[in-house]
Amino acid sequence: MLTGSEMGVVDENAEALGVPRKQLMESSGHAVARAVRRLADPGDSVTIVAGRGNNGGDALVTARFLDDFDLRVLLLGRPETITTDISRENWDALQRAEYPTETVTDSAALDLGDPALVVDAMLGTGIAGDLREPEATAAAAMNAGDATVLSVDVPSGLDAGTGRLAENAVRADHVVTFHDTKPGLPNLDAPVTVADIGIPDAAELFVERGDLSRLDRDPASHKGDNGEVLVVGGGPYTGAPALSAQAALRGGADLVRVACPAAVAREIQGYSENLILRPYDGDRLAPAHVDRLADLAASHDALVLGPGLGDADATLDAVADMLSRFDGTAVVDADALSVVPEIETDADLVCTPHQGELVGMGGETDEDWRERMALVESFAAEIGQTLLVKGPYDIVSDGEQTRVGRTGNPGMTVGGTGDVLAGVTGALACVQTPLDAAAIAAYAVGSVGDRVVEDRGYGLVATDLLDEIPRVLWRRGAGE
Repeated sequence: MLTGSEMGVVDENAEALGVPRKQLMESSGHAVARAVRRLADPGDSVTIVAGRGNNGGDALVTARFLDDFDLRVLLLGRPETITTDISRENWDALQRAEYPTETVTDSAALDLGDPALVVDAMLGTGIAGDLREPEATAAAAMNAGDATVLSVDVPSGLDAGTGRLAENAVRADHVVTFHDTKPGLPNLDAPVTVADIGIPDAAELFVERGDLSRLDRDPASHKGDNGEVLVVGGGPYTGAPALSAQAALRGGADLVRVACPAAVAREIQGYSENLILRPYDGDRLAPAHVDRLADLAASHDALVLGPGLGDADATLDAVADMLSRFDGTAVVDADALSVVPEIETDADLVCTPHQGELVGMGGETDEDWRERMALVESFAAEIGQTLLVKGPYDIVSDGEQTRVGRTGNPGMTVGGTGDVLAGVTGALACVQTPLDAAAIAAYAVGSVGDRVVEDRGYGLVATDLLDEIPRVLWRRGAGE
């Protein structure tokens, strides 16, 4: 089952894989036409009520396959307000072929007539709430009439995110939905046909630019609404926590703080004036610091734990203690990864090992990415956490769902790129599920590396990635 927003991601990923939306619309329209033929006899009167989006566009394609019916096509609104190019192209095709089309610009003038079958293609999966005009009047006419009602994808008025059916929604007799069922459809008192429209399974497996559509930013948001990240790192190393923190800012977090030993705080602050430091006594993380850091972490939306901490026994004891107390979302990287299999925690962890670190955690790997995918999924299920295993193909799994990232290049083997990935993952984990945060971060950071290498060639350094992160994450299509 896919929500409407998830279906939008899949559609765009399919296009990124070379299956354009226009082709999917053609297949969708043909699937609806097949349903019409099952439900009505040649010569029967069929009325299509089309909205101005892609849901209506599907039905405009359907019209071209119904030449043996007494056809009527009603567009709700003016043709110039059709919202997508491909829907407009299909409307124009009907005009040029002189199909019987009408426009409804005033709900009071809507006359549904007395057809044998009505195709409800007013609103698709992206709409929520009660129907407004002219869709409300059209739905009332469909519900009051004797015609068989066939809804396209979902009945108009069904919220494909929550499954809620509006009080004035269309009461469909049949539904043709596409690729997968949607929330709410199993609860309808109507048969539902799930039509295969040619979306490859890879559109759900591989992370592609469609996944970036999950990202949103409320124009009325205030400081902190888009996430506050705490990076706990540093001691033996200073660059790693600075890279992670800067990457978290570039990844969209509003506020990023770095908790680090006082001995290296000045050096870390020197990397950027944008960093907020929370130093603690000493030259490395130790168990005595955990009380304060646990309280600090609890006030943040995500924790990034590990960059530059080192592997001293006392430090790893502190990491284990902190994670056992934490119940938020934490990105665990570098030496901190080694303690994850041994601890019990209520936290949602995103672990970001390379393949050697994965083996050190007790997992297994394989040269073949498909075999590695199965191994990573099994280990994620075993430890009950999300894994982002870095490699030529990044494998992201929570033990139930698995995604594969294919961006990146050999130039990114340079030190520090993993710290950048951890920071971006931390920023996204403030506003996304752990799986989606890890998948999008892997895709985005790999795409950033590809852009840098294309521009400058190999020999990149981790700091080269920072300025490019927003261009991939926050400009739709920039990852193409």
